[in-house]
Amino acid sequence: MDWPLLASLDEEERRRVLSAARRRTYARGEVLVREGDPSDALHLVASGRLAVRVTTAEGENATINLLTHGDYFGELSLLGGQAPVRSATIVALEKSETLSLSAAEFRDLRAKHRAADQLLLTLMARRVEELSARLLEAMYDGLDLRVYRRLVELTALYGDGSGPVVIPLTQEHLAELVGGTRPTVNQILQKLAGRGVVELGRGKVTVLDHAWLAKRSA
Repeated sequence: MDWPLLASLDEEERRRVLSAARRRTYARGEVLVREGDPSDALHLVASGRLAVRVTTAEGENATINLLTHGDYFGELSLLGGQAPVRSATIVALEKSETLSLSAAEFRDLRAKHRAADQLLLTLMARRVEELSARLLEAMYDGLDLRVYRRLVELTALYGDGSGPVVIPLTQEHLAELVGGTRPTVNQILQKLAGRGVVELGRGKVTVLDHAWLAKRSA
């Protein structure tokens, strides 16, 4: 498959990067990496869906993002110097597969091919853009809008482009993803259900009108 972050490399350079990576498979519920452990490898997500979880100040676990094919994590391990630690725990929500590029393998690749530097710059730039966008959203956009946007993203994550899309996440998980409380997010979801945009079920939200959400989340 293609990873958008490798688009800056030519075909031969992409082949070198991918050939240096090791394919790893994970069962549903398996932990790929744990928060606080040494970060020693970049992972490119080849298949499946992964949850990014962090420990809150109260000592509870919170899901802050979901990853699927084409995404990546662990880019800080490639910077060199003192090994950083994992900032989050990554858990497989279903059978998943990644391509793992260790820091040592990347150093060797970097010494032989200057294109590896471009890859590192791309990785860091994309992460900064993503975090900046989320920060601005949290500061200036209302919770309703954040809920709409996450539902649009989750529809793309779980859907195939046609018909209703079942998002197998609890309202608690959705509240964590949008940075809101469960009661407030429930109120927003109830309004959407009343409009026929979504259908609420135990441990899931079914998106019925993706176009409505997309139009109002732009």
